[in-house]
Amino acid sequence: MPYTTNMMSRANRLILLLLVLVLLPLSGQATNPEDSLLLGLTSVTTQRLNPFTSVEREMMSLTALIYEGLVQIDDDYNPRPCLAERWESSSDGRTWYFTLREGLTFHDGSPLTASDVVASAHEIKRLVDDETVASKGPYASLRYFIDDIQSNDNLTVVIRTSRPNYGFLYAMTFPVVPQAQVGADNPPGTGPYIADAFVPKDYMLLSKNPLWWNGSVTVGQIMTIFHATNRDLISSYEYNRVDAILTRSLTAAQYRSGMNSFNLTYRTRQLETLMMNNRSVELNDILVRKAIRHAINLNAITSTTYMNMAARTDTLMPVGTWMYNDNAGRHEYNPDLAREMLDAAGWIDGDDEDTIREKMIDGKKRNLVLRFFVYEEQENSVRLSTAHQIAGMLADVGIHANVKAMSFTQAREALKSGSFDLCLAAFQMDVAPDPGFLLMRGNTGNYSRYQSTEMDELFKSLRSATKREDYQMLLYQIQSRFFEDCPFISLYYRSGAVLTRKMFTNARDMREPEVLRGIAESRRGAGE
Repeated sequence: MPYTTNMMSRANRLILLLLVLVLLPLSGQATNPEDSLLLGLTSVTTQRLNPFTSVEREMMSLTALIYEGLVQIDDDYNPRPCLAERWESSSDGRTWYFTLREGLTFHDGSPLTASDVVASAHEIKRLVDDETVASKGPYASLRYFIDDIQSNDNLTVVIRTSRPNYGFLYAMTFPVVPQAQVGADNPPGTGPYIADAFVPKDYMLLSKNPLWWNGSVTVGQIMTIFHATNRDLISSYEYNRVDAILTRSLTAAQYRSGMNSFNLTYRTRQLETLMMNNRSVELNDILVRKAIRHAINLNAITSTTYMNMAARTDTLMPVGTWMYNDNAGRHEYNPDLAREMLDAAGWIDGDDEDTIREKMIDGKKRNLVLRFFVYEEQENSVRLSTAHQIAGMLADVGIHANVKAMSFTQAREALKSGSFDLCLAAFQMDVAPDPGFLLMRGNTGNYSRYQSTEMDELFKSLRSATKREDYQMLLYQIQSRFFEDCPFISLYYRSGAVLTRKMFTNARDMREPEVLRGIAESRRGAGE
């Protein structure tokens, strides 16, 4: 029986890993079982720990414990000092000076210098420019923020930017490694944990960094077992082979917090949208786009299809943060209002049995029929189910949407060429709070073909606002303009879950990629 054989081999492997845990001479050896954590997550492609080339988001939760940046983001989503103890900018906001903390060292004992920061930034930008590299890494947006970076001395980094704004500080969270090891498979970091052992697709062993500059570490050792599928991962948790797991699988929704197990929700940066082609004859009318918004019952989708593992957002910003504008508008499910809007736009009920709406355009009768494309995630049919659920809601108000499932590559080409009407599309939002790539005229992610001079001017102002209050005000105005113009529909941010039998974190805001950051308990506040 293959399944039984697989279970036996996994059990044997776990025994070997536990022996490794006991026998390895670790720098932060845990002597108490309560001082260790046996973690499970999925990983099938990661072959190296180099943070500049990370491709698996769950794996980044581990590397975030190893590597640190100049700046860190706190529970209130504000930038705070990390490797840099302070910073200041020129009066025009185009030049920034970062002063590193004195006495910081990498895990191999070498001192952290400004040259390491400069080399790390150059490596990130090199990967973006290298046409032979398929994956540009999770920090590719750094190219938009750094025009030039140099070291004045061992502790001073000078950066010139073409985006003199408050969002610049968020981009300074990129990880720093030694200058001589920017291309190494497993370079040392400065973070609270040291990678003692790593076997791709098998396991990773982290031990606490006893010389971590920012305080004590709650859990002494983290042994991570890698799984090929979410099914295997959930099974490991059910059979007590691991203490905790990180997963986006909707199966995690069935586990409720209790006396002996906790289900902790974390935020991802994956924004799900219903992209609408504003150049389609049927969708160039704002009344039709708003009618579609009113026809969709988002609460039903998030609670049933997503089993509440998604956080609604009526704009492009995450709810519950200082960036979100609560007064921009509310996505109201109102099919009667949707019908009224379609009537006002000239799309009236036809005579056929399926009651598809019709309209005379350029002397020809057209039916309100839309091409609805959707691409699927591996091992997850939730997006296709969502598309059919939305299509049913649209049919209820007289809009016929032909759902067509396709590959990610096919959907991307359709979005780029504009050969679609509707498309369920997900975007990995950047750490810097700036959604301009989705809304500015001609920008890379503006697949809706939305054009607004007012919106373009708002982003121009946003990218020159250096004070948080000014930046926030402009973000609020952008969200209000977005909701009013309805170029496409912002649906929700995907959520993930940490299932654990050990409460190992005190973080108020659990989010990617620092899902595990609360495991390191600082003795002093950031910036002190």
